[in-house]
Amino acid sequence: MADVRPPWRIPLLILGFASLIIGVGAGLLRLGWAVPRPAADLAAFHGPLMVSGFFGTVISLERAVALAQRWAYLGPLAAGAGGLALILGAPLTVAQLLLALGSTVLLAGSVSVFLRQRALFTFTLAAGAGCWLLGNALWLAGFSVYEVVPWWAGFLVLTIAGERLELSRFLPPSPVARRVFIAVLAGLTFGMALQAQLFGAALLALALWLLRQDIARRTVKDKGLTRFIAVCLLSGYAWLALAGAIIFATGLAPGSAAYDAALHALMLGFVFSMVFGHAPIIFPAVLRVSVPYHPLFYAPLALLHLSLAVRLAGDATGAFEWRSAGGLLNALALLAFILNTIAAVVRGKLKS
Repeated sequence: MADVRPPWRIPLLILGFASLIIGVGAGLLRLGWAVPRPAADLAAFHGPLMVSGFFGTVISLERAVALAQRWAYLGPLAAGAGGLALILGAPLTVAQLLLALGSTVLLAGSVSVFLRQRALFTFTLAAGAGCWLLGNALWLAGFSVYEVVPWWAGFLVLTIAGERLELSRFLPPSPVARRVFIAVLAGLTFGMALQAQLFGAALLALALWLLRQDIARRTVKDKGLTRFIAVCLLSGYAWLALAGAIIFATGLAPGSAAYDAALHALMLGFVFSMVFGHAPIIFPAVLRVSVPYHPLFYAPLALLHLSLAVRLAGDATGAFEWRSAGGLLNALALLAFILNTIAAVVRGKLKS
């Protein structure tokens, strides 16, 4: 079956970014900032919009492009439509069903890849998709967002770990390192299901494993885009380690300062550092556009780290104004990333 041409992928990407923009606005409202509607009406859906609406759509789209099968595009379409349903105020069950459908398609695609290529990284990617589906199914069944957050976090963490493990074929981990990775996967799974502190310990162990095994340790000595990607990865692993340490020490008590610090160190510090680093590779693959490297790529990354430092300082000291200011800077860092990427695409068009 023929693949979907790049121009038809753009609406799917737009759906994902709609969830990102509205989700960020909903997060700012929770921090006391005045935001326009509809973001002001969606404060309760900040997490679902960011994880399932944005990341679910983008990751499903990337996987569909890799599969080159039209049926796989039902995944990003359903996830994007689920985010849009939340934004437009459709019945919650409709949005939940669409997101569950999107994750089901992603899992089906991931399993099909694993059956064709039985490897640890394909298994890890499939496990990540399974976490997303389970989280969405639990939310549909009536569990609160707080209760399914570990599964949604596991979706993102395992997806990134699987992709980095795939690239580690150029610097293969030793048999001992592979066994350690499998033990970490088991710890993450039991932690998501049973105990937050175990989940935190597994995240910390994964961060240390990635810092030790990732080829970024070597490529950070290169120049240009290669070095930028490595800096994104290594700094992201540091945030992952911090998130794991916080969860291990305090658990995941909803509404607490430690909860805010841990989740944003994980979702912003770790996950978005990966996004910033991989965007110059993903956008050309998905949209067939050039994203030439420029030293300005470091500006959004630096702002992201600074904004998180401010936010977590507010969490640590109980200074809400610091947390609020950090949240606004978080949003500005993401905006700077989007504008910087658009500018890079324009530069690529002008050079071609």
